[in-house]
Amino acid sequence: MKLETLLKDIEILATNAPMEIDVSGVRNSSRDVQPGDLFVAIPGYATDGHRFIPDAVRKGAAVVLCEREMPDGVPWVQVKSSREALAALGANWYGDPSEKMQVIGVTGTNGKTSVTYLLKALLEHAVGAKVGLIGTICNMIGDEVLPTERTTPESFELQGLLAHMAEAGCTHVVMEVSSHALFLHRVAQIRFRVGAFTNLTEDHLDFHKTMENYGRAKAMLFRLCERGVFNADDPASKTMIDGSTCSVYTVGVESSADLRAEHVELGADHIAMDVSEGSERAHVCVGIPGRFTVSNALTALGIARQLDIPLQKAAEALCLAKPVKGRIEIVPTPGKEYTVLIDYAHTPDGLEKVLRSVRDFCRGRLIVVFGCGGDRDRTKRPIMGQIACRLADLVIVTSDNPRTEEPTAIIREILSGMQGSKTPCEVEKNRRKAIRLAMRLARKDDVIVLAGKGHETYQIIGTEKTHLDEREEVTAALCEMEE
Repeated sequence: MKLETLLKDIEILATNAPMEIDVSGVRNSSRDVQPGDLFVAIPGYATDGHRFIPDAVRKGAAVVLCEREMPDGVPWVQVKSSREALAALGANWYGDPSEKMQVIGVTGTNGKTSVTYLLKALLEHAVGAKVGLIGTICNMIGDEVLPTERTTPESFELQGLLAHMAEAGCTHVVMEVSSHALFLHRVAQIRFRVGAFTNLTEDHLDFHKTMENYGRAKAMLFRLCERGVFNADDPASKTMIDGSTCSVYTVGVESSADLRAEHVELGADHIAMDVSEGSERAHVCVGIPGRFTVSNALTALGIARQLDIPLQKAAEALCLAKPVKGRIEIVPTPGKEYTVLIDYAHTPDGLEKVLRSVRDFCRGRLIVVFGCGGDRDRTKRPIMGQIACRLADLVIVTSDNPRTEEPTAIIREILSGMQGSKTPCEVEKNRRKAIRLAMRLARKDDVIVLAGKGHETYQIIGTEKTHLDEREEVTAALCEMEE
């Protein structure tokens, strides 16, 4: 592709590069540069991509895009923001694929994964759509599963993924949009038909520093979409709406909203509710337990309405949705009279919601096994400890992904929020042993919640990722009990 074509709609501050240069690829890592590539130097938080320009040039980069003028000897293009330019380069290189599909973005602290899976099922059953999915657990093209490393890929990679989905015949794409992705302009060039907001609670303060910054990052989605769906029950929805440039549609249970839930029923393996939009009514039953499933299902229905799918048709399709891996996932425990659930809850709000939801149907004791991730926001650790003590009958504190932190140091910070509590607490830093401890202590009608890992099948200790699938651990513990 000619450099001039590749730079379409990108503001150039200065350049010495001939616009007729043929560019064979775009790279933002000097390790990947091939002869003829354009290298994008991005100032990062750990290191500055400008440092690697000499490496890129030695490997044959035809031109460098950067934020500072470069010395003669290499063709360069100076822009104000390399990150924003990378997003535009991706859209230009791949032919603006988001224009060819209806793209729906879901942001919020919790619920993004569940909403996207519910919506994917709804679209497939209601309108026969072929749906691409981009998110935390995996990426999908219809039923084809693609691995993923982060919730929202880097902008150039993301445009490539969207192009792949368009070529495969996807009519719709549902994607989780993280605060990092918004703040770092990974989704800057995507045309979102609908954006949706689930909730805002404490998380990622190691990156955003304050809740205000975190909220402002989330709100960026609603300046990139045509139509917005907002959870009116969450106070932060006002912040999202105030800065938006899209049309506004609200959903809620407790609050006045365009789409409301009434007559909510919470079961051990489902939720049911009536939904109303003006004078229109529909009944919904979703085979995923938990009070927050009500909000997630409402959000999915709200998005469907903003895609002009009739309410009754959307409600009927949503009833066919299946549970999401790692979200209040029931693990089989044949021969035992207690229940084991796996949930991804790894934030204070997520932990509180899952424990409150389990309380709705738990007939015995509620036992929670959880830890906190290392090298991440430390402020939430004592808060999660306090929540666990307040809502559970027995707490087992263990490790999550300690990464490069000492596990016992993380556990001490969790325990600091539990001081003075009368709730029994056990400490077992080995997560495999902690699961077995919970199962040994469980009695008839108890519910064990293994919180924090969810869909993950690994544990990061130090810098090494080792296999750990909690489903396998529960099965192994059952076998050990029978020996």
